[in-house]
Amino acid sequence: MHFGSLVAALGSYLQARSQHGSWQVRIDDIDPPREVKGAAQDILLTLQAYGLNWDGDVIYQSHNSQSYENALSQLTEQQLCYACACSRKMIRQSGGLYQGTCRYKHLPEINNALRINLHNMIHPVTHFEDQLQGKVVLDKKQASEDFIVRRKEGLYAYNLATVIDDINQGITEIVRGADLLTTTGKQLTLYQLLNKKTPAYLHLPVAVTAPGNKLSKQNHALAISKDNPTPTLLAALNFLGHTVPQEIALKSCSAILIWAIQNWSPDKLPQLAEIQIKN
Repeated sequence: MHFGSLVAALGSYLQARSQHGSWQVRIDDIDPPREVKGAAQDILLTLQAYGLNWDGDVIYQSHNSQSYENALSQLTEQQLCYACACSRKMIRQSGGLYQGTCRYKHLPEINNALRINLHNMIHPVTHFEDQLQGKVVLDKKQASEDFIVRRKEGLYAYNLATVIDDINQGITEIVRGADLLTTTGKQLTLYQLLNKKTPAYLHLPVAVTAPGNKLSKQNHALAISKDNPTPTLLAALNFLGHTVPQEIALKSCSAILIWAIQNWSPDKLPQLAEIQIKN
């Protein structure tokens, strides 16, 4: 778990706790080829080391396949899904955006991806209100693109799994990094198609080492310390616009978090999509 992950976890934790809400942890493990053995357990141990204790059981997306299949069945019955045989290479060669090539081919679902059919959607989601970033305007062509909800290998797409789990968990507010702003439009589309109430969104600034280069496992971001969490916790709070008084900063993570909950204010958050730091 790196500093950027801590910022997102901490921001969502404080937003929930300051409103006497529950804070739930979910492990996104629906892409086995990319899973690192022991990574999920390390994340949970790191959260605990920083005093970020969750409510209820940890949810593992790999256990929720039936819920995703039920949602896909509902969408398919309403003719809102179709099978697609186009590869990423084919889409890149045609301009980078999927053009609905397979929309009316009636291909079998086996060995093909499953896409959402937005062709008949009267009002594609082209904008939404974010509690920190304000009005977010999305690219109209991307907003109208028939996006994948199940890959040809049978793996469920992030957008589908996230929305179904949020619905089933009764999530009313989502706090996460601003790198997910563009994908939020697809998720809001799924809420509409499933006729479900949408949650509120608050997208926090993302920690980057250079413009557009966010901290991530792919960029070899350093793991944060579990043995000496206080300095990193203070740095994350400062990143989020909440500077801890010196007499509080000398205390334990639990004491610092109590102060942070009592003094948390979204108005103090930097209204930025990214903030550059030294990794």
